Amino acid sequence: MSNKSLMITTLFVLSIVGAYSIYKPFLLPIVVAMLLTMATYNFTKKMIKYFQSRKISAAIVTILLTMIIFAPIVYIATIGVGYVSSIDISTIRDVTATVRTSIEEISYLSEWSQGGLSDAKIASYIKSSTSYITTAGSVGIGFVKNMLLVLLFYFIINYYGERFFELIRALMPINRIKSAKMIHEVSSTMEVVFYSIIVTAIFEGFLFGIMMSFFGFNGLLFGVIYGFASLVPVIGGLVVWLPVALYSWSKIDTNTAITIVSYSIIVISIIADTIVKPMIIKVIKEDLLKSTIEINELVIFFSILAGMSTYGFWGMILGPAITSFLIAITKIYIDYNYKEQAIMKH
Repeated sequence: MSNKSLMITTLFVLSIVGAYSIYKPFLLPIVVAMLLTMATYNFTKKMIKYFQSRKISAAIVTILLTMIIFAPIVYIATIGVGYVSSIDISTIRDVTATVRTSIEEISYLSEWSQGGLSDAKIASYIKSSTSYITTAGSVGIGFVKNMLLVLLFYFIINYYGERFFELIRALMPINRIKSAKMIHEVSSTMEVVFYSIIVTAIFEGFLFGIMMSFFGFNGLLFGVIYGFASLVPVIGGLVVWLPVALYSWSKIDTNTAITIVSYSIIVISIIADTIVKPMIIKVIKEDLLKSTIEINELVIFFSILAGMSTYGFWGMILGPAITSFLIAITKIYIDYNYKEQAIMKH
């Protein structure tokens, strides 16, 4: 490497380090916005072709994304407040009293129920939950801030479109064909993930909402809440149906509570989430999007779980992206290593 090349490389690395130190707080929203742009790339192209304007198309897809993400959150924040405010201390005590009475009939849980579900303990639980709500509020503000940044960067990246991804391809230390293939694989994976998340959240929320409506609850509200909760791995649905079941047990009857628990576990958690969800991903990938990516739908499913376990809400975007990038770069490495060994043999 010549002195000139070394100097340019050094300056380039230093500029990246400097940029990282400045833009570090915005790194996550930028990455998520870029991945969402890749996920909706084909739809954006159709918008550009129809409106003959990149600016109008970028604005439309950004508004649609805002409606998909923010509309349910605003609905929960407004309508849900009425439900929360109607739950007073006496209601909580009635529920815990019902639970305590039933648990006391079980000999090895009787002693624990007298201490763990006493009025003093319930008061401490309420006090702790208040602090958790305060913490969740601060986290929620941070989440909203990140969401707004994601939408801003999403619009910017969509506006510049090909020029942005052309820059990424140019920076990759591989030839243009392979770099284009890598971006295509990540983009196709993100497209499948994005539409799968939306469809499965609506599907599971619909199933739960129907049941809630049947028992006289606000089906739309609980359906939207469950749709969001279903994005959380393993315990997502539990945090919704368990309090509802306990409330029904205390305020309605035992059969209603048992039905809610059974329906939530069997129909939604086992059948819909474990069996139907991978099938939905497969249908979206092969039949609707006509995607040619080789990544298996079960790999996509578990990469979403792994991503959310590590990165939280945004992990459902980052998990599949990192996984697909790993698969793509592994293929390139194997191909490169194979060619190097062939050259050495000759």
